[in-house]
Amino acid sequence: MAIQVLNPFRFCRTAVLSAALAASVLAAAAPPVAAQGPASVADLADGLLDAVVNISTAQTVAAQRTVPMPQVPEGSPFQEFFEEFFNRQNRDQDRPRRVQSLGSGFVLDGIEGIIITNNHVIEGADEIVANFNDGTKLTAELIGTDKKTDIAVLKVKPPKPLRDVKFGDSEKLRVGDWVMAIGNPFGLGGTVTVGIVSARNRDIHSGPYDNFIQTDAAINRGNSGGPLFDMNGNVIGINTAIISPSGGSIGIGFAIPSFTATQVVDQLREFGETRRGWLGVRIQEVTDEIAESLGMETAAGALVAGVDEKGPAKAAGIQPGDVILSFDGKNVDEMRELPRIVADTEIGKDVSVLVLRRGEEVELTVAVGRLEETESAAAEVTPEEEAAPEVTSVLGMTLAPLDDAAREAFKITDDEVKGVVVMEVEPGSAAQEKRVQPGDVIVEVSQESVRTPEDVIAKIEALKAEDRRTALLLLANAAGDLRFVAVRIEE
Repeated sequence: MAIQVLNPFRFCRTAVLSAALAASVLAAAAPPVAAQGPASVADLADGLLDAVVNISTAQTVAAQRTVPMPQVPEGSPFQEFFEEFFNRQNRDQDRPRRVQSLGSGFVLDGIEGIIITNNHVIEGADEIVANFNDGTKLTAELIGTDKKTDIAVLKVKPPKPLRDVKFGDSEKLRVGDWVMAIGNPFGLGGTVTVGIVSARNRDIHSGPYDNFIQTDAAINRGNSGGPLFDMNGNVIGINTAIISPSGGSIGIGFAIPSFTATQVVDQLREFGETRRGWLGVRIQEVTDEIAESLGMETAAGALVAGVDEKGPAKAAGIQPGDVILSFDGKNVDEMRELPRIVADTEIGKDVSVLVLRRGEEVELTVAVGRLEETESAAAEVTPEEEAAPEVTSVLGMTLAPLDDAAREAFKITDDEVKGVVVMEVEPGSAAQEKRVQPGDVIVEVSQESVRTPEDVIAKIEALKAEDRRTALLLLANAAGDLRFVAVRIEE
């Protein structure tokens, strides 16, 4: 707001009033102190520094020859010279060597000596040492790790109780909240940085349960495993990754939220391993095209592409083609949310699952199983590699009955696979855009089984008559793995 002050020599009273008005308006317009950030975090940092540790590790690695001997002609007078020279150069390199690395961590239980850090900080280490702010060094024992969330739990034997910190509630965080990171960047020792929560629920494709807090608090190499605090001194995240072309902070750092970390840490402390829920389905994203083909108003949920024959989902009646909308009362807005929700569910618990099946919502009850390391809570379907396609018949595909000759030609060994085989795919067609390839078997069109090419064509024509823009195909590969694709209907 612009304030105009009149000439003070002619209108002294007016000028004084205008100046007072200007000061009043400016004061009213000034942001509150809280919006400008904390005046100081000195007291907060002073009370937390002793609970943050520097993690140093060492491991013995087998060396490899890095200087290959050049090829020389047989019988060359230089052959003996080169052999002696390069053998001498590589002799020392062939010996096992010690490799050291640095990271950060924090004391969660000062009496028991429990320290939390990242798995990648201590992975493969022969020796782990926790270095405290007062100069104390304690050898740490590894209690358990979880590679999927990159969390490790260590234990030391302190001569006296250690200063510790507690987990806070990351679910209450809001974008814009102030946070503070303490760690060991570049091996410098305890370093405090402050920033805000830049975003929540970030998926950086580092694991199946990505749900990171993004912050602009400076996080660098060596900060890994260190705590991210709220302004009450509670740990609301474990710093674990950065995006940086140079290796230094550019204001994009990521922390594992305490909501995720708490459950993992509790299980590692109790069992030495994680025990996650398992549903037994293969899922894929509900794209706008798939949503349209299913008659959904918005793209949401997780589309079931396959069901494990021995899994909980099969016993509960979940079918390929179902769209899981909620699990245990929690909405599944995006596909990537389902594996995390299932994994966090208590093993053996009977939960309600709401699915969309052929346009109608169906509620089922599932007894959650236990996830083994070779399985996925709800595995994402990944597109297969493209093959060289040829000509077209319908939607860019040449179709044929799935007879013995076709099974042999495309090595379709699973007798349970039934449908119509794709013989060729036209370059640039709608089918090729969706990575349909020769040897794929069309099992369903719009969630209805097909057995002949005529069945497929008839159902495509019916969709055209309904002014549908896409056709939802359920495809099986040679091994019997299923996936859904929404192929654009071309005129």
